[in-house]
Amino acid sequence: MSLPNEVVLRPRFKIELERSNEDALQAFELLKKTSKDFVITRVDDHVFLKIPRDKQHYWSPQLDLEIVTFEEGKSQLHGVFGPKPTVWTMFMFLHFAVASLFIGFGIWAYTRASLDEPFSVQLLLMGFMVLAWFVLYFAGRMGKAAGKDEMHLLYNFMKETLDIE
Repeated sequence: MSLPNEVVLRPRFKIELERSNEDALQAFELLKKTSKDFVITRVDDHVFLKIPRDKQHYWSPQLDLEIVTFEEGKSQLHGVFGPKPTVWTMFMFLHFAVASLFIGFGIWAYTRASLDEPFSVQLLLMGFMVLAWFVLYFAGRMGKAAGKDEMHLLYNFMKETLDIE
């Protein structure tokens, strides 16, 4: 499976494997101690592939894999690329804060307009929240572009480990 050229928000993929899930999980388990290019963590049927801390940058992605059995000797791999959880949480918090402030300023503007008082300051503040949202959006796009090469490295490592294609 090839990845699209456009990096989308948390790209996902699904691959059917001609091996049991335990066999596929064991392939990652064997490389866990010897791999110097990737950090491999396994929890039950989940495998997390990350770039080592000394090679990471702020926008480094990680690959979350879930390998489940659906038939004897066959399994299905579900993969999700995403930012580090701390980066994801920070961006979600900032988006929530901007949206909450925008709504708050809108309520404040409506209240002042209902009282026949000037509300241009509140509209200006709402405009700043829209601007802040655009800044967050473009910062996120730049971050995804910065992590694209590492995303391909993680995907190719997974394919090599599982002998896919």
